Amino acid sequence: MHLPEGHVYLSRLGPTPLVPVQVNCSLPPVWCKLEFLNPSGSTKDRIARYILMKAWREGRLKQGDTVVEASSGSTSIAMALTCAQLGLRFIAVLPAGVSAERGLMIRAYGGDLVFTPKADGIAGALRETERLARETGAFLPRQFSNPENAEAHEMHTAREILDQIPGGEVDWVVSGVGTGGTLVGLFNGFRNAGCNVRPVLARPVDLSGTPDAECCSFSSRIPGVVESVSTIFNEEALPGLRTIEVVGQHALDITRALIGLGFPVGPSSGLNYCAAVEILRSLDKPDAKVVTVFPDRMERYFSTELFRPMREQAAPVTV
Repeated sequence: MHLPEGHVYLSRLGPTPLVPVQVNCSLPPVWCKLEFLNPSGSTKDRIARYILMKAWREGRLKQGDTVVEASSGSTSIAMALTCAQLGLRFIAVLPAGVSAERGLMIRAYGGDLVFTPKADGIAGALRETERLARETGAFLPRQFSNPENAEAHEMHTAREILDQIPGGEVDWVVSGVGTGGTLVGLFNGFRNAGCNVRPVLARPVDLSGTPDAECCSFSSRIPGVVESVSTIFNEEALPGLRTIEVVGQHALDITRALIGLGFPVGPSSGLNYCAAVEILRSLDKPDAKVVTVFPDRMERYFSTELFRPMREQAAPVTV
C-alpha cells in the first residue's frame, strides 16, 4: 500500500550511537545505546514505526484511521509522531499523574489525550483503550502484549549494537522492564547472532527493598518501569536471567550525574546504568561487554522529582 511522504523520513532513521560510558573511572565502561537521539526522544520510536508501518503495509491501517494506545508517556509520544507522519489520528490513554511535559508533546504532534484514574494504574488505561477501540474501530498497537514490540528491537536495535560494538560480541544485556520489549528483543537478537549473552533485569526498589511502584502502577521515581502487566516479558524465555535491585533515589542521583556528563537522559537511563555497573563489579572479566540502553530524553521530566534540585536552586547571579 502506498505510504504518504512522511514515510521517507521514517524509513531512513539512522542507527543511534553506542558509546562507552564511565561515571566512575575505576570501573570498565558500560556500552550504552543512546536511544534518546531517536526523533521523538526515546527508544519507543522503534516500536511505533515497526508496528504501525507493518500494519500499514498489510492493509490493516490507512490514512485517516485512528490509533489508540495506553502508555505512561514515551510510547504515546512516539506513536503521536509516527501517526502525524502517516496521516493517522492518535489517541493516547494515560493514567493521571504523568508529567505535564509528556502530554504537551503528544498534543504538539496532533494527538488527543484521555486520562484514566490514577488509582487504576496502567491496567485501567488498558481497559479504556479496549473500550475506545470497540466504539471507534481504532487500531490497537497493544505494546504490552504485541510480540512485534520485541521484534523491533531484535531486528533493528540488536543488529545495530552488534555492528557497533568492538568485536561484535555482547556478554550481558541490562534493562529495566516496562513492556519488556527492549530486554526480550535485545536478548533474542544477541543470542540468535551467536552471543553467549546473559540478560539482566534492572528493578527499582525503595530503601527497604520494597518494589518502588507507588504511582500509576509504575515506579514513582523511574517512570516507564512497571510490573505484572506485560505478557512480552517472560522469565522462562530469558534463561540465566539475573535481577539487580537498584534503590530509586540512587538511580536518580546517577541520572543527574549522567546529565552532568552531557547525556540528556531520563530516570530509566540511571536505573539501567546502575544495574550495569553492579554487573561489572561482580565480574572477574575486565573486558566483559555489558550493554544497556539510555531509553529517553530529560525534557519530559522537567516537572518531576528528577529536576527538583535544579528547580530549587537560587536564581543565578548576574555578573
